[in-house]
Amino acid sequence: MDYVLIIISAVLVNNIVLAQFLGICPFLGVSNKVSTALGMSGAVLFVIVLSTIVTYLLNQYVLLAYDLAYLRTISFIFVIAALVQMVEIILKKISPALYEALGVFLPLITTNCAVLGLALLAVGMENASLLKAVLFSASNALGFGLAITLFAGIREQIHFTDIPQGMQGAPISLITAGLLSMAFMGFAGLV
Repeated sequence: MDYVLIIISAVLVNNIVLAQFLGICPFLGVSNKVSTALGMSGAVLFVIVLSTIVTYLLNQYVLLAYDLAYLRTISFIFVIAALVQMVEIILKKISPALYEALGVFLPLITTNCAVLGLALLAVGMENASLLKAVLFSASNALGFGLAITLFAGIREQIHFTDIPQGMQGAPISLITAGLLSMAFMGFAGLV
């Protein structure tokens, strides 16, 4: 039952973007098209799961074992940066179209606060095993993907509506993001 609660809480109730406001840069920047949002979601999911596994093991067997917990943040940043470079190289070889579509936002995963935040939150969970930490991070990454894909779909539909000139662009996007965040607050009673 704990695992189901972790998934529901991470995806719907405490959505990393809409409730905790981590990962706003790619949320606003890559959400112009659903296809790009799905690609970013996949890349973020991959990086978050890998970084959680590596940072959890690094934390348990190096940082805590040798009383170096004060190096947690900087060591996690280096791990995440290396993983993002690996994802960038893989995407360039496997899917050049997706690599081009993501453009400058792919390197931004390195500075995406959701990735670092989830790595820190996963190792900070009380009595967390590696399985729980990975499930927590993967669920949050799926929540990120859900939020960015929904937002991209809404933004695609906004292009077909008649919006006053002063509200076009960033203003309507921010209002839409706020309304989406309020909609997700309706899930608060689930957990």
